[in-house]
Amino acid sequence: MSYKYLFGPVLSRRLGVSLGVDMVPHKYCTMNCIYCEVGKTTNLLKERDEYIPVQGIITELKDYLSNNPEPDYITFSGAGEPTLNSGIGEVVRFIKDNFTREKIALITNASLLSDPQLRSEIVDIDLIMPSLDAVSDDVYNLINRPCTGISIDDIIEGLISFRKESESQMWLEVFIISGVNDNEDELSLLKKAISKINPDRVQLNSLDRPGTESSVNKVTLEELERIAAKLDTNKVDIISRTAKSIKNVDKKINSETSDEDQALIETRIIATVSRRPCTAEELALILNCRSERIQKVIAKMEKNGVLSSAEKERGRFYRKAK
Repeated sequence: MSYKYLFGPVLSRRLGVSLGVDMVPHKYCTMNCIYCEVGKTTNLLKERDEYIPVQGIITELKDYLSNNPEPDYITFSGAGEPTLNSGIGEVVRFIKDNFTREKIALITNASLLSDPQLRSEIVDIDLIMPSLDAVSDDVYNLINRPCTGISIDDIIEGLISFRKESESQMWLEVFIISGVNDNEDELSLLKKAISKINPDRVQLNSLDRPGTESSVNKVTLEELERIAAKLDTNKVDIISRTAKSIKNVDKKINSETSDEDQALIETRIIATVSRRPCTAEELALILNCRSERIQKVIAKMEKNGVLSSAEKERGRFYRKAK
């Protein structure tokens, strides 16, 4: 079966083997974050609706989970803010009722968690991974560029409420941008907000793939360690990827055989890099293909203008050409 709303499994720095689920079209979001790896937001909005048909998502999940090895997580993420889809609760219930061994993760910017209805819909997920990049209004607006009507105070209150109402694990991500949210005042505000939210983990992140704005650069490990010390909590993790973590990826990333025809490989490459930029090494693992073959296909696709690429610290990343 060809999947329209599922993607991967992908290699996640935090989740291992993650089967992605798109809940909204590209790029429907409540924010237009300057660091977003998915790209610039084209539909900036906060109204919840069934932007992707829930029954279509459920049909694809049923087929995949019945015919493939278990991923570490089924992850709502992908092309935009997943909580915009008013049917997310129905998808959660379907997975919990029919595939009881599967774990569900939600990657969210937390912008809609002030809504009690949404919180009730996702209360049974296993892991929520919300973002909190700033607390002061000026830095929040500079980094996250939210839709009108979404305030940082509401986001923090929504996180506090969800933490009280749900038994889900909460890993709070703070994306650090040099010269923007790494100053003493902002870190002090973040520390106070984190204390009120009381997440299980705090995860410091920085740019690992090409982002929306070229001015955003990767922060050094030394700088992230300094910030972790400033936050002064034993819950802080610094998110990083190493060659070892890629080489030792779980063998559950099994897909089609290595003799797939080239057209199918190209289709799957596009499906993957449309959601997030990837290196050739990552694509070879995700698609279970020989690295040499992937390199040849990528070279042809880039030559034909189907893919574009950018060199970053961790290697050359490929994404769908605009």
